[in-house]
Amino acid sequence: MNNLLKELQARLPADCIQVDPEVVRSYSQDRAVFERAGTAAILVMPRSTEEVVSAVMAANAAEVPIVPRGAGTGLTGAANAIDGCLILSLHRMTKIIEIDTTNRMVRVQPGCINSELKAAVAEHGLFYPPDPASFEMSSIGGNVATNAGGLCCVKYGVTRDYVIGLEVVLASGEIMRTGRRTLKSTTGLDLTGLFVGSEGLLGIITEITAKLVPSPPPPATAVAYFDELPDAGTAIGEIFRSGHEPSLMEIIDRASLQQVEKVYKMDLDLDAACLLLIQTAGDNSAESIETISDICKSSGASFVAHVDDPAEGDMLIEVRRRVWPAFEKTNKSILPEDVAVPRQHLPELMAGIVAIGERHKVSLPTVGHAGDGNMHPLLVFDGNDEAEVARVRAAFAEIVKLALSLGGTIAAEHGVGTLKREFVSDELDPTQLAVMGTIRNSLDPLNRLNPGKKL
Repeated sequence: MNNLLKELQARLPADCIQVDPEVVRSYSQDRAVFERAGTAAILVMPRSTEEVVSAVMAANAAEVPIVPRGAGTGLTGAANAIDGCLILSLHRMTKIIEIDTTNRMVRVQPGCINSELKAAVAEHGLFYPPDPASFEMSSIGGNVATNAGGLCCVKYGVTRDYVIGLEVVLASGEIMRTGRRTLKSTTGLDLTGLFVGSEGLLGIITEITAKLVPSPPPPATAVAYFDELPDAGTAIGEIFRSGHEPSLMEIIDRASLQQVEKVYKMDLDLDAACLLLIQTAGDNSAESIETISDICKSSGASFVAHVDDPAEGDMLIEVRRRVWPAFEKTNKSILPEDVAVPRQHLPELMAGIVAIGERHKVSLPTVGHAGDGNMHPLLVFDGNDEAEVARVRAAFAEIVKLALSLGGTIAAEHGVGTLKREFVSDELDPTQLAVMGTIRNSLDPLNRLNPGKKL
């Protein structure tokens, strides 16, 4: 470490460097359950792209690997330290550099929190749609590194759909800019898209240029309880076939409803198999939500209601946002799954998850983004019970395989990290993996950036 420290001290202000073991340890792990974090050698906290370059050059001189970190809200171990590494925390790089209202785009540093960016552009009548559940805590850089999604993906898409340019520090210490300040460009290859979702393997993102859209009108909201999961699946399919476009469509199963009711007393129907929460945003949102409500009724919903008042709608959406906090009140460990299947297979996926939970004797409440087929079973367990931990690991792996068998993906929006690395070859064929390996090796031939993650 002495050599690394000398290299850093020669290049960076003293307040960017932290060697206190307790402080370094506090930046060494994200929120992933099970995933081991190594012992990092040092923590660097840059404020600028130039300081990131200096840190990379120092690490190269000392032959030390680098683990980039955003806000530490990740759920897969992608930001976990490896032994002897330099942790490069970008949490000080929080500037919103420019809001361009003419071209509807924003330039921002990676440490800016998602909700703060949303609030800043909203003052100009603009909207940054990607909204992961952690939007009040997670950074834009982390969102880009994992290609984060969220509740609004069904209408607006994921982070990748809004990133039009990046500034990246490569493993060599070179600075590269990708993309253009235009909405169209076919020059060269899409390097911007290559870095989105790359989890720090290809370079360190130091600036993001993102597309914005006009702020939508207040949404209308519907709730629909179903006594049978297949009926909810029928409603989901019929809604999309009707031509109406929800801006949000969330599903919450019975076990999740029961826990939210237990903690927050929201007068929920605890006998229903699931609850669908649906919003529409647009000039005809009230008309659309009424039609969607009728579709839910005709598909077998036991109860349907809809509201046009935004405040009432926000209260209904709180049911979804309170699921995770409700289970945190149990003081048990929570391992969130993140798989996605084509919409038509959602009932099979959810029924399969129930069966897996019963077979392994594991608590498996499930919520998710019904509009895009992305489910989040929550494995709730006693982390000190070795037998239960073994059952949870087995159930986790079985859910991944179930999603693949239904034509789905092992990682929809949380990323891969170390948590799901062993399953990557189950989804990607050898040719795909070889091409990805070649790309990575061309950008980081010494395997210094976040080694052991993603691929």
